[in-house]
Amino acid sequence: MTAPKPQWDAVLALEDGSVFHGQGFGAPAQACGEVCFNTSMTGYQEILTDPSYKGQIVTMTYPLIGNYGVNEQDVESWQPHVAGFVIRELSPVASNWRAQTSLALYLENNGIPAIQGLDTRALTKKLRVRGVLKGFIAVPAVPDEEAVARARDWPGILGVDYVKEVTHKKPFLWDESDGLSGIFQLARGAQSSGATPPLPPADIPVVAFDYGMKYNILRRLRQHGFRVQVVPATATAAEALAYKPAGIFLSNGPGDPSVLGYAVHAVRDLVRHGIPIFGICLGHQILGQAFGGRTFKLKFGHRGANQPVKDLETGRVEITSQNHGFAVDPATLSEEVVVDRINLNDQTVEGLRHKTRPVFCVQYHPEASPGPHDSTPLFAQFRGLIHKSG
Repeated sequence: MTAPKPQWDAVLALEDGSVFHGQGFGAPAQACGEVCFNTSMTGYQEILTDPSYKGQIVTMTYPLIGNYGVNEQDVESWQPHVAGFVIRELSPVASNWRAQTSLALYLENNGIPAIQGLDTRALTKKLRVRGVLKGFIAVPAVPDEEAVARARDWPGILGVDYVKEVTHKKPFLWDESDGLSGIFQLARGAQSSGATPPLPPADIPVVAFDYGMKYNILRRLRQHGFRVQVVPATATAAEALAYKPAGIFLSNGPGDPSVLGYAVHAVRDLVRHGIPIFGICLGHQILGQAFGGRTFKLKFGHRGANQPVKDLETGRVEITSQNHGFAVDPATLSEEVVVDRINLNDQTVEGLRHKTRPVFCVQYHPEASPGPHDSTPLFAQFRGLIHKSG
């Protein structure tokens, strides 16, 4: 499968006045966003469709992107959510047998502008030194002065609620027929999926709050025997408890956690109710606020599949998949909460647990799509917590 050749010149401008030129691909469009970088070597399709990237222009640090194309099975939501995409080089060929279309055509069909041919190392170094910056991408290119002005005029993500834009608007039961949650395997020596191991009985009902949830989280929950009722981010505690769940799951999601007062209020009520709760990423930040804490914006965030996290209670180190730009300030947390995991790169909080209630959360992605599987046991830990509490 051959990708279409770039048709346009393109430009990426930053609020500090920097301008990068390259070749445009994807959609002929313009977009503003927070320019960030992801260090993953694979998984560009999952990154594009992760709702947590709403409002961001994502730069991939790995130099060659698009070599295995795009397929319908590996998406993490119903559509891509990035504002724009920045890479060093677009692979001219998509050679994987599962590929259904090229990266360029996928972006074009979804209205997302992308740029290749610029120095992504220089861009990443700038973001590491300065922090994430407001940006503007244009395909075809516009004059540099106009591009910089557009980047500076964009208001940014602070104080913006993107969750209401990406959450499912209506409740739904995930995978009633068990056709979406099987563990992917290959038949030996064949280019087709092999026999899928049977799923365990869905014997534990849980309610999952959708703040911008990735589909692989839902798959992992089902693989661990949960029957998952998904509710919108704006659901109240009473609405969630009406389903009579044995536990509550709080998902990942985009944007500034400090503006999600409605979610914090609902979660605080659920904590008081005493029901077991497991949160990841934005769910972790919402729980942190429910515990009396505050969140703050990281300089350039954690985005990649190789972030080291230490469990302070066991000494075990997990290599984790992460995607977030905010963190919980440990100095502001209630004394009822224990910080039990930290990031070994910058010592920020990566996990919390309540001392007396069946509640825990992590800042990273145990469903790891893409990424390592070191943290998969956290889903079994959630199941064990429910059994213990029952």
